[in-house]
Amino acid sequence: MHQTSLKTTELGRTGLQITRVGFGAWAIGGGDWEFGWGPQDDEESIAAIHRALEQGINWIDTAAAYGFGRSEQIVGRALEGVVERPYVFTKCSLLEGPGRTVAHSLKRDSILREAENSLRRLGVDAIDLYQIHWPIPAADIEEGWAALAELKQQGLVRHIGVSNFDAGQLHVIAQIAPVETLQPQYSLIEREIERAVLPFAEREGIGVIAYSPMGSGLLSGGMTRERVQAMGEDDWRKRDARFNEPQLSRSLALVERLSAVADRYETTPGAVAVAWALRNPAVDGAIVGFRRPDQVAPILPAASLELTDDDVAEIEGGAR
Repeated sequence: MHQTSLKTTELGRTGLQITRVGFGAWAIGGGDWEFGWGPQDDEESIAAIHRALEQGINWIDTAAAYGFGRSEQIVGRALEGVVERPYVFTKCSLLEGPGRTVAHSLKRDSILREAENSLRRLGVDAIDLYQIHWPIPAADIEEGWAALAELKQQGLVRHIGVSNFDAGQLHVIAQIAPVETLQPQYSLIEREIERAVLPFAEREGIGVIAYSPMGSGLLSGGMTRERVQAMGEDDWRKRDARFNEPQLSRSLALVERLSAVADRYETTPGAVAVAWALRNPAVDGAIVGFRRPDQVAPILPAASLELTDDDVAEIEGGAR
């Protein structure tokens, strides 16, 4: 596969040099589970991964929960025979509950079992970054984190991190083993972490990879009121407050401002939204969910797009 060079940066202090944009494998888990994105064609998913790698993306972020194993299996299939293998990041702690809903466990035995299953599905001998998906139940975060530290000691995972933890929780688990990375939700419509979480991560040298930098597709430039209305019942976004009024109108107005800036740079609103998230000094990389090969190229300019203060003022308008 021919690789083009994308801008890279070190992920925290892990020594991993990651491209500023990574491949997010949530949506390719399909629609038949609680947080599915509607039906997904596996061959198209594999083609999207191959296209991303050809374009120079060097890491994939998935999770055992995405389609309860399906996303990891697809990633594993896509990587068969790939010579320059990208870094593979995955997550634990969400299990399949009744009716394809999510159940949570941070118990040691459960996590060790999950890691074994993820290694098998992904077809790798070690996971480059293993993350706790959610700090639930909160009382068990120390037991869960100790299990990740154990996996790292055994060499089954190379680096360990967490997702969706707040600053207080990061502080608590850091007493057990250093927190190498954090994966929070961060976008123009989800800025809560700017207050305490990102400053804490920056201070402690924790690498940050932001998820949903385009607000789960809201800020891509392709989302319209009609498209939201036409979403199937097996798409979790249909039930999400951000995809319903009054938030929907605010977001679509924000997309118009992103479009104005995108036009100046001859790029897409989605790329500008991702570049905005990457502009925060605490953020090393952004996860973008590609479902089809043609979605990759329009977002990649985000990896090197340097927005000015004036651009940001225009984009944010009344966003704060």
